[in-house]
Amino acid sequence: MTSSQKPKKQDLPPTAWAVLGLLSFPGERTGYELKKWADSSLRFFYWSPAISQIYAELRRLEELGYAASERSGPEEARAKRRYAITDAGRQALAGWAADTEDAGPPVLKHGLLLRVWLGHLAEPERLRAMVSEHRERTLAELAAVREAMEQAADVREWAFPVLALRWSERQHLAELELAEALLSDITVLEASATHPAAAGTGEAGAAGGPGQGDGDAPTAG
Repeated sequence: MTSSQKPKKQDLPPTAWAVLGLLSFPGERTGYELKKWADSSLRFFYWSPAISQIYAELRRLEELGYAASERSGPEEARAKRRYAITDAGRQALAGWAADTEDAGPPVLKHGLLLRVWLGHLAEPERLRAMVSEHRERTLAELAAVREAMEQAADVREWAFPVLALRWSERQHLAELELAEALLSDITVLEASATHPAAAGTGEAGAAGGPGQGDGDAPTAG
């Protein structure tokens, strides 16, 4: 097949591909079941769509012929609808998964570090408390990742999701190390700020600002 004969790649948001990816594993699932699985897998290394997003994408995928559904009970308003991927959906998903152009670099949006960056407006004790709270949340997330790994370990079809969860386990362990290092950095910075010599240096630096120039931003050395 030449490039002109190849089907046009469907321009879908990442949420749609994520939902279709959940459907690519064996079995049919309801929107609620897809949400539960996203909460126990996707959220550890990407994000978990809201249930409203999942149902919106399921409708979109059905319109495109990438997914199909049927009611699991009588034709009633509250009857559960179960979804499955179609052959066309599996082919489109495989093409998207193999496309490295759209993968892009990871985007880090660390709320805690944004507040540390503004640490000159906060008390060091409050910063330490925020880092400690972050460390506790990370420990809880690490436990959840390991629980998900245990549940998926014996399912042959979930071998690759386990690899992603294992990566997430390592990432959470690294986050714990970074939190400990950040606590030490805050303590050192607080001690240097109260040292007479350091205080004098700070006053001298304050005249010129962080960039030592009018409106200059800090530059990497």
